[in-house]
Amino acid sequence: MAELESFRSDLRDWLDANAPASLRGAQSSELEGNWGGRKASYANPDTKVWLDVMAERGFTAPEWPTEYGGGGLSKAEAKALREELRAMQLPAPLIGFGLTMIGPTLLQFGNEEQKREHLPKIVRGEIRWCQGYSEPGAGSDLASLQTRAVRDGDHFVINGQKIWTSYADRADWMFLLVRTDTEGKKQEGITFILMDMDQPGVEVKPILLISGSSPFCETFITDVRVPAENVVSEVNNGWTVAKALLQHERTMIAEAFGSSPRAAKAQSFADWAAEYVGREGGRLADSTLRDRLAQNEMDARALALTTQRARDAAKAGHAPGPESSMFKIYGTELNQRRQELRLSVAGPQALGWEGPGFSPDELTLTREWLRSRGNTIEGGTSEVQLNIIAKRVLGLPD
Repeated sequence: MAELESFRSDLRDWLDANAPASLRGAQSSELEGNWGGRKASYANPDTKVWLDVMAERGFTAPEWPTEYGGGGLSKAEAKALREELRAMQLPAPLIGFGLTMIGPTLLQFGNEEQKREHLPKIVRGEIRWCQGYSEPGAGSDLASLQTRAVRDGDHFVINGQKIWTSYADRADWMFLLVRTDTEGKKQEGITFILMDMDQPGVEVKPILLISGSSPFCETFITDVRVPAENVVSEVNNGWTVAKALLQHERTMIAEAFGSSPRAAKAQSFADWAAEYVGREGGRLADSTLRDRLAQNEMDARALALTTQRARDAAKAGHAPGPESSMFKIYGTELNQRRQELRLSVAGPQALGWEGPGFSPDELTLTREWLRSRGNTIEGGTSEVQLNIIAKRVLGLPD
């Protein structure tokens, strides 16, 4: 305990000396912040400074081994780092699927060459990753995917289409599932492979959502040559790798959408709500709203503590097990309830789409509510998650 407190004290001094003042009070989450990558641009140059100084210490991936650029911290030390960042209201220096999905998967399944090639670049924020799983005919039934990879010497030639590829238009590399065998059980003919997107034959088109944003894309892959050394694990063993990565993804989604409610940067949900309903005796004037807001806050904190316990119990480099499906359902449904609550608080001021009469934050309310409808679909629908819970957590018969 004394060693941990000494580490925390030294860490606090180091953060105070190295964290840019312009970033104090900034927010970040699993999906909002600095994604890095070759296409990254920085409106605030201090964002890149913050990334570089933290990456130098391995603090962008604090629990990863130092030989791959990580911080080599224990779970307790990494937790202390997160707590000190929150206490100083500092954003995470780097976020993205490299840290939350493909990085941990490579630590578990990648060979030594793959780890040394890709993990340090993830830590330094040099490469931004996207996920090539879903296809037009393979969503919930992912094992029906048809994107083909045919061996040609030291390469695979890939042809097919991926859809709902989050941020593919901003990504540098994709980890994707391809079919390498059409015989036998469909799950047994799938391979997990890594593809550089900056090459001929890769075409990305954003998909405009009802919310007006385009975080998702469709990706067309035509005669793209990928080195066979980019196969993770073994040819035709991709389904095992894919399932492990999905556990990381679902935990990440739960943490992103289930975090304690914040209505705006550096402003609590309660303070924001008070602007619309006022206060009486130092608390929100609407008693029903107080109850709903308190319930949402308690639910968010309970989920955060539960996911943290699962992470603490997991082996280094491994995601929580099938219980991640419970986290995913709860976190996404919690966010949908939160967005409904925000609309009810703002009332008519939540109806703005564009034009005068509404603040910039108010113009996002309906858009974010519309966007939240997809939370229980992406990353595996709630129906799929319930099946996983029934079979793999509760052990119920088919």
